[in-house]
Amino acid sequence: MKEAQKIFDRLWSDYITQNPEVKKVYDSFVAKGEEVLNDHIAFRTFDDPKVNIDVIARPFIKAGYEFRNSYVFEQKRLRARHFEHKTFRDAPRVFISELMTSDFSPYLQEKVNEIIAKIPDTIINNDELVFSGNVWGKPSYEVYQHLRDESEYAAWLYVYGFRANHFTVSINGLKNYDTIEKVNQFLKDNGFMLNDSGGEIKGTPAELLEQSSTKAGILTVDFIEGKHDIPSCYYEFARRYPDADGKIYSGFIAKSADKIFESTDFYKK
Repeated sequence: MKEAQKIFDRLWSDYITQNPEVKKVYDSFVAKGEEVLNDHIAFRTFDDPKVNIDVIARPFIKAGYEFRNSYVFEQKRLRARHFEHKTFRDAPRVFISELMTSDFSPYLQEKVNEIIAKIPDTIINNDELVFSGNVWGKPSYEVYQHLRDESEYAAWLYVYGFRANHFTVSINGLKNYDTIEKVNQFLKDNGFMLNDSGGEIKGTPAELLEQSSTKAGILTVDFIEGKHDIPSCYYEFARRYPDADGKIYSGFIAKSADKIFESTDFYKK
């Protein structure tokens, strides 16, 4: 687990830089005496063989993770897989999704091909891709807007590249905020905006998983055309329930995750 923890620590450092509000959320829980445990961490990528799920997953596989389940999001034209550590049951899950680029316009496919062609082979071959961020240079705001017309997911990935899209607080690990309703109210009381797409709470106890998330924090990005404020990363919260055998559910609910993806959709404060 030590190797995996090194990966998570490195990703967390970049993650809170991309969204300083996340650290404020984390600190707010710690100030209340809570130990903040991570339920899962998520990544975005394209389905190109140079950067697809298999490539993003590679350092985690080497650190002791294994494939557990796959998911399809037809409306957003995404595929995903989740991975869990072989021996440490409390280790964070890893959720990796990829955009099915062939389902989109020639314009989107062309832009994706352009940026992937700029990724050095050394980054891909040395398992550094997951940490690399945007390695194709300063983005264009015009391209970002065009990509948004087809896919908010693609537009976000074009700007921010390969990094942790979100970490997730395990509500099961909290003492005083042991329901998702308490967590959501605590967030709102402290001035954080929730993603209310599909309702503030995604999923039900009957489905064995309830999730909520903040809206992605706004970050000032230096585009070719100048600086613009756009959504960055977000924080998620998950409460898991035991199944009929008393085992805590460990997977994901596709229809809930579909709405969680929208946490990075463009908005203005």
